[in-house]
Amino acid sequence: MGSILRAIEATGVIEERRNIRLDEPIPIVTEGRVRVIIFVDDESDIGETEWHRAASRNPAFAFLLDPGEDIYSAEDGKPFYG
Repeated sequence: MGSILRAIEATGVIEERRNIRLDEPIPIVTEGRVRVIIFVDDESDIGETEWHRAASRNPAFAFLLDPGEDIYSAEDGKPFYG
């Protein structure tokens, strides 16, 4: 995405099928793709399993699939008994 990005704040609700319904129309006159960042209140925090699933699908972590990133094994380090 080599273009300049403009941020627009909006509020809404995540519905049963995980679609987002905005409270108000957004002030954009053009059509096209957007990038969305969702901030969730602490009260409705998602579980650890959902965080792991989201991180595993995030392209920001795709580099970890490279075998060259596997630099540690089970034999590295010392056990921690806390």
